[in-house]
Amino acid sequence: MSQELSGRTVVVAGSTSAAGAAVVRTLSEAGARVAAVDILEDRVQELSGSYDNVTGYVCNLADLQAVEDLAASVRNDLGPVDGLIHLVGGWRGGTGIAGQTDEDWDFLHTSVLTTLRNTSRAFYQDLAASPVGRLAIVSAQSASSPTADGAAYAAVKSAAEAWTLAVADGFRHLQGGNESRSAALVFVVKALVDDRMRAAQPERKFPDFTDVSVLADAVQRIFGLEAERINGQRLPLTAGHLVGAPS
Repeated sequence: MSQELSGRTVVVAGSTSAAGAAVVRTLSEAGARVAAVDILEDRVQELSGSYDNVTGYVCNLADLQAVEDLAASVRNDLGPVDGLIHLVGGWRGGTGIAGQTDEDWDFLHTSVLTTLRNTSRAFYQDLAASPVGRLAIVSAQSASSPTADGAAYAAVKSAAEAWTLAVADGFRHLQGGNESRSAALVFVVKALVDDRMRAAQPERKFPDFTDVSVLADAVQRIFGLEAERINGQRLPLTAGHLVGAPS
């Protein structure tokens, strides 16, 4: 059990994805009270039913009022929130710049950015007040090296990074100096991979992909790192470890 996480409350948004389930499992085993949030009720119930210290919540995170209601419910059920791990997203691509459709843009903007804006605003005061407040998102290498085919995806991911770094600046101004205790940061990967993906394509090597278990371990680790060292940072996750964070 992790001393930093024992008794802490962490919200995992997008909890029923492969990455979300891995993070929920790791945080739960570390002793955190986990609020597992997703829009898929049956999968939320299945996930939360697997752990004694995981509570499931069904929410449309693109709806600000629904997210504010969610925040009130989590505080009432589990107490103030110490961490928000945002794993909501999706991939859409097109053929060149002219092939970037409005439908794909709207989907990505809503699923990646709107959900982040809503959740980070609803839980911001909790994270700022917590002794170990943490906001973390997962971004892609393509955000800083975009291709024409992935223009919409890279642009929205870049916007999500900017929003997260702005939250980091908010923490910095609120706390500053020796009072720094909260951090917002970006994990950067080429892409994530899990056992189901490997089983579906056994011939594929998935070069430089990051396993969801590596992400889960990195999420746990940030609660034990000094806030001022990771706040506002883009931390690459290689296939084996977290790059750039202090040991």
